[in-house]
Amino acid sequence: MSTVRKSYTAEFKREAVRLAKERGNIAAAARDLGVSDTSLENWKRQLEQKPENAFPGNGNPHDKETAQLQRELKRLKEENEILKKAVGIFTARPQ
Repeated sequence: MSTVRKSYTAEFKREAVRLAKERGNIAAAARDLGVSDTSLENWKRQLEQKPENAFPGNGNPHDKETAQLQRELKRLKEENEILKKAVGIFTARPQ
């Protein structure tokens, strides 16, 4: 017998966490929303740890490409800063 795994949107998860915080009772909020209290606690923890990117989901190829490009951009910016410092060091005249 196979079970169907439910998936929830990031908006649903954010609202569920907000509701649980308002009520002050995770178990009751989870019961009212029809989700497990463990899931709701995990969502709350994720939201507290990474509020800007709490629920990334499985993503799609576009998201993977964007993430790869952002990593490459970060690396190139760091290399650029290193080169700027090196130019400053080598062009500085001894006094």
